[in-house]
Amino acid sequence: MTAPVTVIGLGPMGQAMVQTLLREGHPVTVWNRTPSRAADVVAAGAKLADSPADAVAASELVILSLTDYQAMYDILGPVTEALAGRTVVNLSSDSPDRTREGAAWAAEHGARFLTGGVMTPAPMVGTEAAYVYYSGPAGVMEASRETLATIGAPRYLGEDLGLAQLMYQANLDVFLTSLASLLHATALLESGGVKATEAMPELMLTLAGISEILDAGGNPGAEIEAGEHPGHLSTIAMMGATADHVVAASAAGGIDLGLPAAVQAYYTWAREHGHGGDNWTRIIDAMRPQDGGAVPSA
Repeated sequence: MTAPVTVIGLGPMGQAMVQTLLREGHPVTVWNRTPSRAADVVAAGAKLADSPADAVAASELVILSLTDYQAMYDILGPVTEALAGRTVVNLSSDSPDRTREGAAWAAEHGARFLTGGVMTPAPMVGTEAAYVYYSGPAGVMEASRETLATIGAPRYLGEDLGLAQLMYQANLDVFLTSLASLLHATALLESGGVKATEAMPELMLTLAGISEILDAGGNPGAEIEAGEHPGHLSTIAMMGATADHVVAASAAGGIDLGLPAAVQAYYTWAREHGHGGDNWTRIIDAMRPQDGGAVPSA
């Protein structure tokens, strides 16, 4: 028999994980603060525990899919005696510091701990496209790898318990900013009479082509690591002028300036610091901590 697993938290992601584990033959115990959310997974074969303590006691491996780390304390805080000897895998979103604090809290109560970030929407859990970042003790990762691979391919980042959450938040940084820019650009086009149904297919071409554009321009990651920003293609001066034009077009259309002005501020900083001839990657220096802790802002 495959290893039993407990899943606490039955939002869309938690339910998707339970369904995937059940399909792979794992006995699954579940608990949720709103019991009615367990109806579908119970119908599929999961067992609904009467309490968090019973849920934890049912399996050596306990997966948390909650809103944040505070929810872990709220649910498991009253039943900490049940945590001893368990492996807790917290796939909830929070800051790296909060995840480290959560790991220390779990260790105080005798639990092993992994932190993670699921890099796929709920409908894709368990598919070949799914992957999950993890960090924490290597031995704990290896002992749990086979079961966790059911959810998505594990990408282990190391022992630092905050690292998986940092990688998760970094990916969401790209994702959320991209979605916001897509909608801002759509609003900009609407100001000129272009319907959203016409705008989005054109804008998606740019999003889809970014990877190819970056590949054609060299190796940005290597250049950033080396502190080299050769301005052979997209210079700060050129890209900064474009950022100015986007702000001007947005202002003329009555569109909110917050997003394009924030981008403009990075290029303005780079120009003012004498980097007009450098590659666009130079703006990372405007994003890094500055002397005295100050950073440029729109």
